[in-house]
Amino acid sequence: MAAADRQALLRVEALEKTFRSGGGLFSPPRSVRAVDGISFSIAAGETVGLVGESGCGKTTVGRLVLRLLEPTGGTVAFDGVDLRSLDPARMRAMRRDLQIIFQDPLGALNPRMSVGELIMEPLVIHGVGDAVDRQRRLAELLGLVGLASYHAGRFPHEFSGGQRQRICIARALALNPRFIVCDEAASALDVSIQAQILNLLQDLRNELSLTYLFISHDLGVIRHISDRIMVMYLGQIVESGAKREIFEAPAHPYTVALLRSAPSRRRGKTRFSAIKGELPSPSNPPAGCRFHTRCPIAREVCRTTPPPLAAVSAGNHRAACPFAGEMTL
Repeated sequence: MAAADRQALLRVEALEKTFRSGGGLFSPPRSVRAVDGISFSIAAGETVGLVGESGCGKTTVGRLVLRLLEPTGGTVAFDGVDLRSLDPARMRAMRRDLQIIFQDPLGALNPRMSVGELIMEPLVIHGVGDAVDRQRRLAELLGLVGLASYHAGRFPHEFSGGQRQRICIARALALNPRFIVCDEAASALDVSIQAQILNLLQDLRNELSLTYLFISHDLGVIRHISDRIMVMYLGQIVESGAKREIFEAPAHPYTVALLRSAPSRRRGKTRFSAIKGELPSPSNPPAGCRFHTRCPIAREVCRTTPPPLAAVSAGNHRAACPFAGEMTL
C-alpha cells in the first residue's frame, strides 16, 4: 500500500545536515553537506528502504530522523509532533516510540553487561515497571526474537553475530516502539543468517504493527524487505517509488546504474556492470545534477540546472531527472 493511502507516521521536510571540520590559521573550515534538503514520508506499518552507495548520507538520515544528530535545517515530524521543537525531557519521553538497530551488533552492546541487563536497561532508564515486571518482559522479548531464557545470564562475546543482532532487536523492542530505523541491520552477517534476521524483522513488523526505515547498500536486501524504496546519491533523493517500480521500471540513470552493477545470472554466467567514473567529493559536489559527471545520457542542462524530484507516472513514482526513463535496464 502506498504511503499516500495511509496517514503518514513520519514526515520529513527539507531536511539538511552540514558537517564542518578542519580549518586553521590560514585555511577556513571545510563544510560537507551530508544531507541536502530531502523530503519524504513513511506511513504507519510501512517499510521504506533507503539505498545508495557508501558515503551518500543514508546513515546520517537515519540518525537525523531520531535526533541522534541535530539537523542543520528542515523539520522532522513524528505522529504530527515536530521533534526539533521538543525540549530534552519531552524528547526523552518520545524516544520510547523511536528506536534504532545498528549495523555492528557487537559494537552496540556493552561487553560488561549481561544480555538480561542489556535488554532491561531501557526499561530501567524510563522507569517502566518493577523488578518482577521487567523480568517478565525480558522473558517475553527473548522469546520474540528466538532466544531462550537461559541466554539472559550470558555476555555478548558468548554469542554468534546473528544471535547478537537478535539481542539488539530485543533491546530495541523493549519499550514497545512504533518506529524503528534499521541501519544496515543485516549487512554484517553471513548470507544465511541475513535471511533469518530479515524474516524475523518482517514477522515482528506484522505481529507488533511496527514501521521501519530500512537503510542498506544491498539491493537484494532492500528488495526483500521494502514496500517502497528511496534511492540516494550525494545527500539527495534521486528516485522514489514502490518496490516494483524501482526494480522493474527504474527512471533515474543512477538507479539503472545501481541495478546494473548488482550481480545477476544470465545464460549461466555471473555478470557485473560497474558504475563508471569516481564518486565526487561531498564537500564539493558538482553543479546541476550531481550524477551528471558519471551519467551516460547527461546533457548541458544536467550540468547547470539541479533537477527537482518530479512525478514520472500516475502513481507515487518520482525521479530527479529531466530525461527520466530514457535509460533502461
